[in-house]
Amino acid sequence: MSDMLTGSGVPVTHHSALKHAKRIVVKVGSSLVTNEGRGLDEQAIGQWSEELAELVKQGRELIMVSSGAIAEGMKRLGWAVRPKEVNELQAAAAVGQMGLVQMYESKLRACGVGSAQVLLTHADLADRERYLNARSTLMTLLQLGVVPVINENDTVVNDEIKFGDNDTLGALVANLVEADVLVILTDQKGLYTADPRRDPAAEFVHQARAGDPQLETMAGGVGSSIGRGGMLTKILAAKRAAGSGASTVIAWGREPRVLRRLCEGEAIGTSLLANTPKNQARKRWMADHLQLRGAVVVDDGAIGKIVGEGKSLLPIGMTAVEGDFSRGDVIAVRSTAGKEVARGLANYASSEARMLCRKSSADFERLLGYVAEPEMIHRDNLVLTRE
Repeated sequence: MSDMLTGSGVPVTHHSALKHAKRIVVKVGSSLVTNEGRGLDEQAIGQWSEELAELVKQGRELIMVSSGAIAEGMKRLGWAVRPKEVNELQAAAAVGQMGLVQMYESKLRACGVGSAQVLLTHADLADRERYLNARSTLMTLLQLGVVPVINENDTVVNDEIKFGDNDTLGALVANLVEADVLVILTDQKGLYTADPRRDPAAEFVHQARAGDPQLETMAGGVGSSIGRGGMLTKILAAKRAAGSGASTVIAWGREPRVLRRLCEGEAIGTSLLANTPKNQARKRWMADHLQLRGAVVVDDGAIGKIVGEGKSLLPIGMTAVEGDFSRGDVIAVRSTAGKEVARGLANYASSEARMLCRKSSADFERLLGYVAEPEMIHRDNLVLTRE
């Protein structure tokens, strides 16, 4: 197995992907959160909350993607078997979400850190405007030192818009906020080359490359009657997260001080490393964008700031707007001679951008009635294309 470290006898020389991570998404499964369906595990949630709070106080940014709403709702409603009817699942989620969020809020607050509830559907992330709104909200919460607690909005999902499992949701959130690492806490120690319950020769996989086809053949089926995911969904989530440059760690959620030890550099669980660094993956995606919805024409001063100093593009340097684009579309940045010098994600739609040409940020609210961002394209969302 090329590029993989397996077996307990193999020395693991890599340090945890989390040691230098600034922005971390942590996903916990239903079986852990609800103690295999017996109700919310107050002690476990309390321990995770203590670790989240400690890491936030160290200057890291943490997002918790937590399953458990349906399982907790089932307990509160006295249901022993997970229902199949969508309306009953939605009702259970609505009941259980109350207790789930209350538990995280009380435990995090006791540790001196604020929390926020965020419910998402696939439609929220498929629609560009809603995607950007969700991203803006989450980034603001992180800047405020608040821990967002995210769950799928099970009360409104149907077969067309549901994520299918919170492993996928965790990966999509990691992409959304451009996380450094996705941590999937599960009831398994990590990934084995085969199901260790059936194959005594199965070896533990300490480290591999996310997206390696061998991983999918190793992953077994669903291992719990409480949750919807299995090891395969975690492997696929790691592959998805790697698309934006985020590595993934799959670890046992009941490992003592698991998050703190990972962030200290200890190799726990299975590390699935992204092939491309985060910034490089994002910029490559923008540079390879074939369908540009429009462009902004900028003066020489703006080009000097962008190319020579690595600055953001401000509307005051724009002389014209071409095409019809929406907020979040990839657009070109061109010189007055028509030469493309860069491309990036637009913070304003073309209709708004035309009003902002040659204007300073102090004029935005008067012209638009609101202020989204001071830049037309932030430097983090800008890639140079001029030779």
